[in-house]
Amino acid sequence: MSMATQRVLPQSKETLLQNYNKRLKDDIRSILDNFTEIIKTAKVEDETQVSRATQAEQDHYEMHVRAANIVRAGESLMKLVSDLKQFLILNDFPSVNEAISVRNQQLRALQEECDKKLISLRDEIAIDLYELEEEYYSSSCGQWDGVELPLCEAFRRRDSWGSPATTSDPSQTSSEDSERPVAQDTINGHGGGTNEQA
Repeated sequence: MSMATQRVLPQSKETLLQNYNKRLKDDIRSILDNFTEIIKTAKVEDETQVSRATQAEQDHYEMHVRAANIVRAGESLMKLVSDLKQFLILNDFPSVNEAISVRNQQLRALQEECDKKLISLRDEIAIDLYELEEEYYSSSCGQWDGVELPLCEAFRRRDSWGSPATTSDPSQTSSEDSERPVAQDTINGHGGGTNEQA
């Protein structure tokens, strides 16, 4: 079955090429013949069997018909060129393979360039990250009672230290609470001493 198919394909291609050749010759012959007849019609004859007006109208109509034939043959040639291009694209496998190979090489070069840029970017990010880690671990933000904390936890606790609600209020309230009893004791002590002396 495959051998029969392989034999049919070359025959169909050969038949198609013969058809293209025949169409080309027919269209060119049609253009040449119609143009020749138009030139002949333009010749003025002295003696005719019909009147000059009738002959002129007939020649005018014939020129229109032959001009239309020339236009039709030209359109057929343009269609033939389109068919030949399509046939060449679909059946010219060496050229298609070469174009595919060239495109693959271009894409591979682009891929290698992108890989190099990504590797360079990765190295730069690694260097910056290393410097940030060194800066973090060498600072006091990463220490909490002698234990190294993660970066996010250290900054969260540092923010909590710097907030006014946690820094000012507890110290003030504790200082006020610690000072009030002492003042009362001193007052009571002085008062008792004066009473005793009295």
